[in-house]
Amino acid sequence: QLQLVESGGGLVQPGGSLRLSCAPSGFTSDHYAIGWFRQAPGKEREGLTCINNYDSTITYVDSVKGRFTIARDNAKNTVDLEMNSLKPEDTATYYCAAEEYYYCTGYVSSPDFRSWGQGIQVTVSS
Repeated sequence: QLQLVESGGGLVQPGGSLRLSCAPSGFTSDHYAIGWFRQAPGKEREGLTCINNYDSTITYVDSVKGRFTIARDNAKNTVDLEMNSLKPEDTATYYCAAEEYYYCTGYVSSPDFRSWGQGIQVTVSS
C-alpha cells in the first residue's frame, strides 16, 4: 500500500519561496509517477506537476511553469516541490499523489492518481 507524507508548508510573504517535500513509501515497482496538486477553498483540485520515476521526465502545467520545480532528492527519498515568486493566489492545501504503472504525459490529472498524502497548508500573505 502506497503512503505519502507531505511536509514543509506554512506562511510566506508574497514574492517569497517555499519547499514542500513528499515522502513516499510502499512502491512495488520502479514504474510510478508522483504528482503535486493543490486545492484552494471553493475551487477544484488543480494538478501542478508530475515526475515519472522510470525516466525522470517531468510535466508542468502552464500556471506554474518557471516558478515551481519538482525534483527527487535521492538522499532523503523525497520528491520536493520548490515554489518561487509566490503569490497570494498560490494559497491552498497542497497534496502529493502517486500512482504505480502510470506515466505522466502532457497533463496532470487528479483522477489518474489513487494514493494521496494528507495535504499541507501553504498561505501566501503579507
